[in-house]
This record gives sequence, structure tokens and C-alpha cells, in this order.
Amino acid sequence: MSEPTATADLGRLIDAQIAANGPISVATYMGLCLTHPRAGYYSDGDPLGAAGDFVTAPEISQMFGEVIGFYLVNLWQQMSEPRSFTLLELGPGRGTLMEDALRVATRAPGFADALHLQLYEANPALRAQQQRRLGQYHPYWADSIEAVSEDPLLVIANEFFDALPIRQFVRAEDGWHERLVGLRDGRRAFGLAPALTPDNALPQALRDAPVGAVYEINLAGIDVVTRLGQRIAAQGGALLAIDYGYERTQPGETLQALHRHRFADPLERPGEADLSAHVDFEVLARSAAAVGLTVHPLVTQSAFLQRLGVVERAVALSKANPDQQEPIAAALRRLIGPDDMGTLFKAFCATSAGLDPIGFR
Repeated sequence: MSEPTATADLGRLIDAQIAANGPISVATYMGLCLTHPRAGYYSDGDPLGAAGDFVTAPEISQMFGEVIGFYLVNLWQQMSEPRSFTLLELGPGRGTLMEDALRVATRAPGFADALHLQLYEANPALRAQQQRRLGQYHPYWADSIEAVSEDPLLVIANEFFDALPIRQFVRAEDGWHERLVGLRDGRRAFGLAPALTPDNALPQALRDAPVGAVYEINLAGIDVVTRLGQRIAAQGGALLAIDYGYERTQPGETLQALHRHRFADPLERPGEADLSAHVDFEVLARSAAAVGLTVHPLVTQSAFLQRLGVVERAVALSKANPDQQEPIAAALRRLIGPDDMGTLFKAFCATSAGLDPIGFR
């Protein structure tokens, strides 16, 4: 008989918690699946790449990180080239994006000397890869997003907000109810809380939604933007978030599970699949504005990367590597093509007063 896996133990732990205390929120379930300290999806191992469950833009091509390096230098120069600043990446994965970005950014005189690199990462396997790629910049790994200095702060978050736990609400005949995860015939199943959710807890635009409509809210994302936004407003800097999502708050169910590059049942094999949901950028924008940041117009990933010169970078790479022209062209299509990541993914930027980030104009 095979030994039980950590993820199987996580499933039993979740089931036991539900059996003892009753159904749990979707946010609580996601949090356990993704970040349980022993068996959570992001607690160990490497979920990226062909052997993992998904591929992110930095893993597709070096061009993605390189043009973001240009974005960083431009902001640093707009801030009058401070002699000390913090660059914080949320969920840096293998460190690929930051490695490519800093290869470009540190060519600007004074940038490397002023840089204090901070990485928000809990996964020890990914931390080890980040150390190998970024060790020359002497990174500091933070266990909390609060652990930043009083210097100007530049934040990068690529595919970070989509992985934060969401709460779901469903419109029934008698009003809105929160969706919960419970047990039915011994198996995990979705259900609705018996208590009604007050109308004033939901956006005005959704209060007359039809029966069966689903509303998702990312309270963890609001908290991240609020806490970092307060620091950026006071110290100067910017928050750049690139993720898939929608511009305006709207009903719709987007919770999904990915396992080995295929969609899976979110309630099956907790800890083995990546759980995510589309980002509501209107909510992030409202949270950033509430703490005094300037929110710049949301743009598609395609528009953002092209404004930063990704097409010109692809041409230069092709000239320098003529035997790689087709792979470079294919990578460019994946990054900016309308049928790939180009329009599904959006770029969001909120800054302290007086900054005009390139890529958003």
C-alpha cells in the first residue's frame, strides 16, 4: 500500500474541519489549498513550466522582464534617481522576471547602487531558485508585505492577485447568499449559507442581478493594495500589477483549478492544483485611490509591452540570433497576441503624485 501524500492529508484535514465546525467560505478553502504550511500548493515544489501546472509570461521570453526593466529605470529617473529605494516583487516565482528586468535596469548608472531588492515569497524551493538567479543583488526575503524600508518603493506583482483567496456570493430567489464549501454524502461540495447577505455589502450595480448570478470579491487583494498603497503614497513610488481580469466590477464565476496545464475540479485533490480567479481591477483601483495614489488608465498587456518597446526588442533579438527567429516570433505572439495573453491580461499601475509611468501613456 502506498504512503499517504501530504495533499491527501490536507484533504482529510479540510474534511475534518468541516465535519467538526460546519461549512467554510471559499476564501478559507482557497487559503488552505494554496498556503497550508505543509501541504499547500505554494508551500513547496515548483508549479511553473512544462513540468508544472502553468507557464507565466517571464517564462515564455526574456523580453517580458527586459522591458519591465526599462519601466523601472524610467520611474527611478522620474523620482530624481534616489540614492536608496526598495524594489519589491510579490510572488517572484523562479526569479526569472526580476533577473531579466535587472539585467537591463542595472545598466543605468547609479541604479544598482541605490537598489534594495525585496522578495515576498514563502515557497522554499522557489526561494532557492531566486537566490541562484538574484544572489548578486543581495535580496531580502520578506515574510510580510509590511517589511519594507522608509525609502521610495517600487512594487511588481505579475500573476499575484489572481492567486489570492476570494469570497463568492450567489443570487438566490430570496436574495444573496455566500457560497460555502461543505460535505455532501462524505464528499466536498458547494452550498449556500442560510443567512442572507445584506444588500449594502454588495456593489450597487449587482443588487438587481438575476437569480444564479455569482459575485466574487478579493478582500486579500484589497488589503495588499491598501497597505502597500499607504506606504507608496507617503514614501513615493509605484505599484505595477499584471494579471488576467476585468476592468469593471461585474457578476460572473471565474474560480478555476489548473493541474498539469489542464482544468480540474477545484474541490478535488486540494493542494495539488493551482486555484485562481480573475482580478477585479476596478476594486484594486478604488482601493489605491482611497489611500491617495494616482491610478493610471488600465491597459492590456499587449499595449503595455508594445509601448515599452517589446516589438523592437524582438527585432533586435532576432537579428542577433538568426537561428532563433521563429521561436522569438512565437514568444512575441504569445505575449501580445489577442488570442493569447495580449488582451486577456491587463496592466494596472498606481503611483504617488507626480509620476507618469511609461507604458500607460
